[in-house]
Amino acid sequence: MAEQGSDADADARAGQAGRAGRVLVLNSGSSSVKYQLIDMADGSRRAAGLVERIGERTSRLVHTVHTVHGGADGESARPGRRETEQRFPGHGAALKAVAAELAADGMGLDSPRLVAIGHRVVHGGTRFTDPTLIDDEVLAEIERLVPLAPLHNPANLTGIRTALDLNPGLPQVAVFDTAFHATMPEHAWRYAVDTATADRYGLRRYGFHGTSHAFVSRRTAGLLGREPGETNVIVLHLGNGASASAVAGGRCVETSMGLTPLEGLVMGTRSGDLDPAVVFHLARVAGMDTEEIDTLLNTRSGLAGLCGDNDMREIRRRITAGGPDGERARLAFDIYIHRLRKYIGAYTAVLGRVDAIAFTAGVGENDPEVRRAAVAGLEQTLGVAVDTERNAESATRARLISPEYARVAVAVVPTDEELEIAAQTYQLVTRQSSSGR
Repeated sequence: MAEQGSDADADARAGQAGRAGRVLVLNSGSSSVKYQLIDMADGSRRAAGLVERIGERTSRLVHTVHTVHGGADGESARPGRRETEQRFPGHGAALKAVAAELAADGMGLDSPRLVAIGHRVVHGGTRFTDPTLIDDEVLAEIERLVPLAPLHNPANLTGIRTALDLNPGLPQVAVFDTAFHATMPEHAWRYAVDTATADRYGLRRYGFHGTSHAFVSRRTAGLLGREPGETNVIVLHLGNGASASAVAGGRCVETSMGLTPLEGLVMGTRSGDLDPAVVFHLARVAGMDTEEIDTLLNTRSGLAGLCGDNDMREIRRRITAGGPDGERARLAFDIYIHRLRKYIGAYTAVLGRVDAIAFTAGVGENDPEVRRAAVAGLEQTLGVAVDTERNAESATRARLISPEYARVAVAVVPTDEELEIAAQTYQLVTRQSSSGR
């Protein structure tokens, strides 16, 4: 088991937890590390940053301090941004540099205000359906799940192990992208393939973007003045990766991504839903091997495959410009919207009653034309509409953009996956501290 620190350490951290304390959220990707230091008293960011291009000739570290700190806790940093370029050969070196940046501001991993580190882990399989305190057994199980997330879980593991080395006595928690979707009923998550084969190899629908769907569905209920347990929401997480979920009474009952993040909506570079026989056809007719097909469907498909761009802003610019190039962009946009509308209709049927549709992530939060087109013509059949002025408003706050008379509210809710990870981490650590574990 991973070392959890002495009883004195635990008592000290429990005391810190009693006056809120802070959580460092780490998201170790395949070639990057994102981090945020969050004060749990008010959810504010004390510091945040990004290390990118890890393993390349030149890496970049951007570190930002968000608030002025007093000297009572030994903190000396003022708001500001520091950027450095140097080579980080691996995630270990990158995370050590992050720790050094935080320490330079008096907010290092040995700070008495830091109560835990929360790690984003992409795939939790069927084992991990809640935030989990990390120990050796948990690390081994996350490693066992690498075949289900070969690009993500290894990097997540490196981040965890490096953080454990830097401060073995600090509680560290894994928060899984798949966990929120674990409440799906079997008829929603099971594929219609041979049961013995599916069970042996873990072939089932897991779903992803879970921390975003959890945060946004709960925040949407708040906008309606309701409790999450009383609210049915369709969440549309539309970024370069995109997913939809049907949330009934605070519990996910259906989601668009499946065994991997490839299933579902049209995405920036991923195909989303397609006939699985496409794979066999490409193998037989084009002579493509599994690696080539995997690359095609994950990195050369979606919007990029359709028109050469995966940035919705550029696609919309090309549509406005017109001409043959604009026509290609228009077709990509129409296919994207068509798939969205199919899922809205399907999830309305799954839920039976829909209280709100929530748009989130980069495209969902910032592109009013996508929101308008996704629900256009659904007012009579589904009771869904957007108010033109509210939809066009440029704002960063969570808000309703539907007219007052609409039967189904439409919301724009900025997602905050880091805050969700911090909250789940903090709740687990304080609960265990109060129970004396």
